[in-house]
Amino acid sequence: MAQVTLPSLRIPRIQAALRRHGFDALAVVPGSNLRYLAGLTFHAGLRLTVMVTPVEGQPALVVPGLEHGRVAETTGAVFRSYPWGDDEGPENALMRAVRDTGLGQGSVVGIEHTVMRVFELRALEQALPGAQFVDATPLLAELRMVKDAAELEAMRVAVQVIEATLHQTLTQVRAGMRERDIADLWERAIRAAGCQPAFETTVASGPNSANPHHTSGDRALQDGDMVVFDGGAVYQGYVSDITRTCVVGHPSDEMRRVYDLVLAANAAGRDAAAQPGATGASIDAAARQVIERGGYGPFFIHRTGHGIGLDVHEPPFIVAGSQAPLPIGATFTVEPGIYLRGTGGVRIEDDVVITADGAESLTTFPREIQSIS
Repeated sequence: MAQVTLPSLRIPRIQAALRRHGFDALAVVPGSNLRYLAGLTFHAGLRLTVMVTPVEGQPALVVPGLEHGRVAETTGAVFRSYPWGDDEGPENALMRAVRDTGLGQGSVVGIEHTVMRVFELRALEQALPGAQFVDATPLLAELRMVKDAAELEAMRVAVQVIEATLHQTLTQVRAGMRERDIADLWERAIRAAGCQPAFETTVASGPNSANPHHTSGDRALQDGDMVVFDGGAVYQGYVSDITRTCVVGHPSDEMRRVYDLVLAANAAGRDAAAQPGATGASIDAAARQVIERGGYGPFFIHRTGHGIGLDVHEPPFIVAGSQAPLPIGATFTVEPGIYLRGTGGVRIEDDVVITADGAESLTTFPREIQSIS
């Protein structure tokens, strides 16, 4: 098994990216970016925790004192730790950290635009008066989009778990069972396999399957229902995300046509991903054109896919306007769907990685329609 990438091996990449983007430093808080950059997972609580990585020199970690031992064990000498206690507060620790990283008035600091909270930003502003704080989303996306061998191996395990547990669950599903009970079966199987669900597992039946973000409820499966199964597993922090649509008994003629269109759109999207210079926009267009030509364009109501990795939704996004060529190692979903309000819906979702030879679908679970008795 590939070894998890050590934070020390990522620091040069981080600092090279800082230079390219014109930043003097990058500041991140508890969440996926901190896990990616430092190998540390913290609860996003009320105690200030900030990692500051300068464009040159040793990164600094400002952490509550109770976390100091764990930081030292995890990161060794890679990061300089600045613990603080409740009696003194974090202000002096943060001031020392930014001083030691060489930051000062006029420094340009990248921050997590959609993750950092107000109190964390205010603490940085107080420690660095006169500094400029800039959205670092493009920089972080550039770093995390390309998965290394260890990341891909973790994702492959997550895929194996979600596919095995979906198969296990489907063998137990019968007409008359409630959505929430089926979802619970699937989630318990994921945990029994040594993983955690990546998100709230969805089982959507009949008219509910026309809602892409349905929450599994008390509806019982009935004859003729389309049933959407959407789930994911987490292994070593990395996720899988799969959707398959089944039918209770036999589908209506229209829902059979809908299924075949979505199946063809899924194949077209995966084929487009394998083309040289593939972009999020080109993959989205390939899948969407199949559904539009079939007469159901207005009923494909979401983007074709999204990136996956440490987060279930992260760059790249498989949508019109996403024109940058996808790099080797980019991982994302291809998940076209058709949703007929009041009747039912179909979605078929696969996890895909860009390779040197084109693209590979990490998910291989059968895509042909399966019947539930």
